[in-house]
Amino acid sequence: MSVLVTGGAGYIGSHMVLALLDRGDDEVVVVDNLSTGFRWAVAAPAELVVADVGDIEAMMRLIERRSVDAIIHFAGSIVVPDSVVDPLGYYLNNTVKSRALIEAAVRCGVEHFIFSSTAAVYGMPEVNPVGEAAHLAPISPYGSSKLMTETMLKDAAVAHPLRYVALRYFNVAGADPAGRSGQSTPRATHLIKVACEAALGKRPRLEVFGTDYPTPDGTCIRDYIHVSDLARAHLLALDRLRAGAGSMVLNCGYGRGYSVLEVIDAVRRVSGVDFTVDHAARRPGDPAALVAAADLIRSELGWRAERDELDVIVADALAWERSLSGRLSA
Repeated sequence: MSVLVTGGAGYIGSHMVLALLDRGDDEVVVVDNLSTGFRWAVAAPAELVVADVGDIEAMMRLIERRSVDAIIHFAGSIVVPDSVVDPLGYYLNNTVKSRALIEAAVRCGVEHFIFSSTAAVYGMPEVNPVGEAAHLAPISPYGSSKLMTETMLKDAAVAHPLRYVALRYFNVAGADPAGRSGQSTPRATHLIKVACEAALGKRPRLEVFGTDYPTPDGTCIRDYIHVSDLARAHLLALDRLRAGAGSMVLNCGYGRGYSVLEVIDAVRRVSGVDFTVDHAARRPGDPAALVAAADLIRSELGWRAERDELDVIVADALAWERSLSGRLSA
């Protein structure tokens, strides 16, 4: 039986493929339209199929050809401000196409589905750390598009023999410690990625969006999770589903937040480089603080963080950024 990884040529998806292969799951197939992913990011011997997850017939043919029993779904659009500008594009990419993939899974009898969801479904939580049972009130089309897919999975699991795990990511950062993959997308908006680019002279300055939030230093607070720890959470979720566990929704974070200015200080400290920081207005769709209550993922999956120190996350991201220039022409 095979695992289908959608978006497996992208940042988190490529780490998922590495995690599967590293533990001996060599029957891995990747679907990616390469709009933001890279061929070289898909590790051998995983098969790369260049296709759109919204093409039901193509997905059904692939599922049947490779005897897929589990789907790990990363493909989608992820930039919160862009979703405010282009809401219909986000609903197409994240919701409509996910619905097509879920239908393909149901029609082909796939019983295990892991979904890349987001902490953006919580909107502006009244309490931090925020738990899975908190009120869901996304404030961006990105968060709404992901919540709609969670709802579709919940309803499909009632009507069909489909069990799923929806993992609500907090802020994913870092890179493979062995230097095999990392955040490679040009014009990325992730803070640690952007700060590393500034430290290495790849951009002239870093902008801080909002310094008047109700936080200790006025900048947004986020829970940063290392991408390798996140990939391992998916492995554990897959194992639980294959062992017969029921559907579940779990936060993926460490339960500890850092402000934008604290992250910038960490990048300066680890890189040994000072760089220009400009202050700008708030971006639409950004809550002041978003920190995970992570007790449930520990109890349900037995997941434990291995790379949860901010300086470690930054060091891995910085090492990847240094090695990246020669890869982007591939």
